[in-house]
Amino acid sequence: MSRFHTASEDELQRAEQRSGWRTIRKVAPYLWPEDQPWVKRRVVLAMVALLASKLIAVYTPMLYRDAVNMLSGEGVPMLALGAVGLTVAYGMARLFTNGFQQLRDAVFAAVGQRALRQLALETFTHIHRLSMRYHITRKTGGLSRIIERGVKGVDFLLRFMLFSVGPLVLELLLVAGIFFFLFDAWYLATVVVTIAIYVWFTFKVTEWRVKLRREMNDQDTDANQKAIDSLLNFETVKYFGAEAREAARYDKAMEGYERAAVMTSYSLSFLNFGQSFLITGGLVIVMVMAAMGVQSGALTVGDFVMVNAYMIQITMPLNFLGTVYREIRQSLVDMGEMFDLLEQPAEISDKPGAPDLKITGGRVTLDRVEFGYDPERPILKGVSLDVAPGQTVAIVGPSGSGKSTIGRLLFRFYDVQGGALKIDGQDLRDVTQDSLHDAIGVVPQDTVLFNDTIRYNIAYGRDGATEDEVIAAARAAQIHDFILGLPQGYDTAVGERGLKLSGGEKQRVGIARTLLKNPPILLLDEATSALDTETEREIQGALRRAGEGRTVLTIAHRLSTIADADRIIVLEDGRIAEEGTHADLLERKGRYWSLWQRQAAEQDEAA
Repeated sequence: MSRFHTASEDELQRAEQRSGWRTIRKVAPYLWPEDQPWVKRRVVLAMVALLASKLIAVYTPMLYRDAVNMLSGEGVPMLALGAVGLTVAYGMARLFTNGFQQLRDAVFAAVGQRALRQLALETFTHIHRLSMRYHITRKTGGLSRIIERGVKGVDFLLRFMLFSVGPLVLELLLVAGIFFFLFDAWYLATVVVTIAIYVWFTFKVTEWRVKLRREMNDQDTDANQKAIDSLLNFETVKYFGAEAREAARYDKAMEGYERAAVMTSYSLSFLNFGQSFLITGGLVIVMVMAAMGVQSGALTVGDFVMVNAYMIQITMPLNFLGTVYREIRQSLVDMGEMFDLLEQPAEISDKPGAPDLKITGGRVTLDRVEFGYDPERPILKGVSLDVAPGQTVAIVGPSGSGKSTIGRLLFRFYDVQGGALKIDGQDLRDVTQDSLHDAIGVVPQDTVLFNDTIRYNIAYGRDGATEDEVIAAARAAQIHDFILGLPQGYDTAVGERGLKLSGGEKQRVGIARTLLKNPPILLLDEATSALDTETEREIQGALRRAGEGRTVLTIAHRLSTIADADRIIVLEDGRIAEEGTHADLLERKGRYWSLWQRQAAEQDEAA
């Protein structure tokens, strides 16, 4: 391990220290909340129990000393207690020490678990608040592992920072004071120098080990991400016979983890031996000094035993200092990643005091809307569109023309970068997202279901929906009879992402879920493009019924599915190229007519 650090290493270390202090500042309010006095009372009681435990622990070796002196005929009875009484008192003191420690843990448990729960909930809620842009660039496996490690880090920090490091420092100060007042400054100097060298050595080696642990974390996250990604794409792996390839990728990541883990084990052995050497050296020096004091008559045999007891008492927790320090550092790193996540700004947020969206009809208006995922590559270039209440408008066009982008902007996954998008005259940026989401029902191209029952997935459309309402929605989506034909009916589990159901069945469940939501505005985002022709016709019937009495915006790939729309918008290169009814657009023989002819030719070739 080099004595010299590169500038980048020093900067990284300073950044970690800042992150550590930031993390401690973030956690502190959870332990001392202004609005919950019961938490404060428990923290105070735990600290009192901690102090009582340490005071008794420091006094215990003195009882041991007096008992030994009594047995060797050197002592004076203390409070009329003989050797047996002092021995019993010694045992009771040890019992009370442990009792106060357990009381401290029991009192603080509710505080610690509450802090964990609140942090986990805050993180989970914040992740759902982050934008679509953030989620499509993050890896789910790595994200879940960051949260898991961060919450575990909080638990470790609370337990060890408060109940290991704090008590250890307090005990060392008390013992150092006893050595100074009962013996002389040389005992104190020996103990202080030994502990100082021990702590310096432990921290230096642990800093090295933290870097190894960070590498282990990176490799662990990478391996976990590859495993989850592979399992989520189980079918794709099977289609391409890539089981061996996936195993090789996973093993490659685990190879890096193994290498880092082996280096961590080597460094741990070096740390443990070095700590043992330093502690043993300090213990032997102090015991030699005490033995010389007994020989000269300055100390009693009881004093010799007491010195030994104190040295063992303070060296036992010191043996774990390296582990505790490393785990605290690692916890701070893990928690830092979680707090980085919490500090990730939400790209889309409500304005302060924003009102709820008020639906008076369901008119959707795009007023010269401009947008691009990348500033250098605009997608929508001044699109203006007005969808009257109760009207069905279809948006068609080649890939990349901006069809699906309009749907994402309507649901406010992103904000427009120019112009305005309005519902019933209200700019979507001026109303709350919750009320906007309540007003719009979406049936996407690929309906993703929770790994739960069919009932749960349909009922997800509206919290608190009754069984009759779920069944009514299933009937409207033409899936009720299919469900009844299953052995477990509505209690049938759909599997991960709904893979136990066919594409058409999943879409019907998705339609039922949206119908149960009963929104005034319906967005169909290429809802049937992934289905076969026969299934598509069946789903189209369900979608037509779903759109009755609602404003419907249909983003379509197959033109045959939107021929009966009230109005068809043809997008090309981010602009409206044509608009009108199906018949009008065919009669013009323009861009829509070309798309229609091309799809008709493709269908003829397929037939």
